[in-house]
Amino acid sequence: MVSYGEMYGKQQPGLGMAALSLLTSAKYVIDPELRGAEFERITQNLDMHFWKSFWNLTESGLLTGFSRMASSPVQVNVTLTLPPVTLHVPLAADPRLTTTVSPPVAHWGPGPVHIRLISCELREGQDSEELLSFSREDPPSISVSQLPWVQKQPLSPWLLIHFHGGGFVAQTSKSHENYLRMWSKELNVPIVSVDYSLSPEAPFPRALEECFYAYCWALQHCHLLGSTADRVCLAGDSAGGNLCITVSMKALSNGVRVPDGVMTAYPATLLTTDASPSRLLTLIDPFLPLGVLTKCVNAYAGTDWGTVHPTMGHHSVSSLRRNTAVLLSDLTQGASNWISSFLEPGRTSGPGSPTSTMRRTQSNVTLRTSPDVSAGHHRSHVGYPEGFQPLRSECQAFVSLTSCPIIRNPFVSPLLAPNNLLRGLPPVHIVASALDALLDDSVMFARKLRDMGQPVSLTVVEDLPHGFLSLSQLAKETEVASSVCVEELRKIFQQESLKCSAQRSNGTKHTCD
Repeated sequence: MVSYGEMYGKQQPGLGMAALSLLTSAKYVIDPELRGAEFERITQNLDMHFWKSFWNLTESGLLTGFSRMASSPVQVNVTLTLPPVTLHVPLAADPRLTTTVSPPVAHWGPGPVHIRLISCELREGQDSEELLSFSREDPPSISVSQLPWVQKQPLSPWLLIHFHGGGFVAQTSKSHENYLRMWSKELNVPIVSVDYSLSPEAPFPRALEECFYAYCWALQHCHLLGSTADRVCLAGDSAGGNLCITVSMKALSNGVRVPDGVMTAYPATLLTTDASPSRLLTLIDPFLPLGVLTKCVNAYAGTDWGTVHPTMGHHSVSSLRRNTAVLLSDLTQGASNWISSFLEPGRTSGPGSPTSTMRRTQSNVTLRTSPDVSAGHHRSHVGYPEGFQPLRSECQAFVSLTSCPIIRNPFVSPLLAPNNLLRGLPPVHIVASALDALLDDSVMFARKLRDMGQPVSLTVVEDLPHGFLSLSQLAKETEVASSVCVEELRKIFQQESLKCSAQRSNGTKHTCD
């Protein structure tokens, strides 16, 4: 990321910048202090355009090709465009009646919604002319004449609808295609992944409107997607996990069928910046640093955000003018004091001062101990080595504590939703990570649902950061975490059949008979 930041602004395509970044990365590998200084400048100075560009590297042609070669092969992988027409969806309480679901209209009026259909096997309806009429590709990637050797399978009773992560600002279904292919194979289920519009160009509620519209469209056209939709599950990670929950809430509010279950990985359930123990990780987390997190929240909320452009003739991050890291929340007084303790002007050394010069400590040092006077007895603890002075940043940031009502909207921060908006949600299965800055939010949301009597489960995987699903093919630990998500999905899909089996074994008649 640091090497890519140095190349950012050069007139190179995304793949070319990635290649140059690899060539220049050696100096950052060798010198951790230089790496740390550049990382700090990137997170404080570069605007959302940089993060969009960096996070979208996974969609470059070469990387996508490698990902597809390493992931499970599928027979159906087609992109579709849903036209903005009004839907008439049956009411959950009385299917003889319908309710109107309008196409997304926020910010710029009615517009289409883009989705991707992935299926490990070709099923009935997936090669139909009606479905392919929605194809964004010319010619469509699937047709009977192109796949004469493939035997079509019957409609699946299951349907998985997926919303991708990316902080509401980056990535598409293509970025998450590697693990979606694997899920389709392991669960033998067709998957619909929604390419919702991204912020800051499309702030809240555009993404939510598009995801809800795609969900309702999928319910009505499930036969084209290779499914009977007897069991429908929503799945998503990070921002996509937020959309899974809020789409379910919107389905409840509109009286339409809610999904049979929700599986969210490290979901964003609280978009305020209230301090919590796990959120301390944003101060050191390279995947989700505090400045970047607030930029994403800022963009999704639709508030003003600064734009930083590289200076003409220079290609280093140091050539960028200072950007303001803006926190969009009303922190509690304690959290405000905690933030201020890190940003006191008197504690930050200016250029040229002794503490602004980087130092390496000696390998053999003597540690000081100091008594704990407040405890009433002398309890020694390890302090700084003798002669050591902590480094102070030369990259100063001004943090303005503001209040933004949108981030407290229950459809933005479902953790703040009143009970009446959450009561009736389907079973929610949360897979969180122990090293995720959003861990505490997942725990609190699970506790809130549990206290309401709502079905919920929380699984915490160890030693992994935020975004581990996108790294599922890189390490054994991420593969195991991805398999945990698959098992949670399997529980949702098999819940009804297991109930039927249990009732049959007890001699109880059930509607599934």
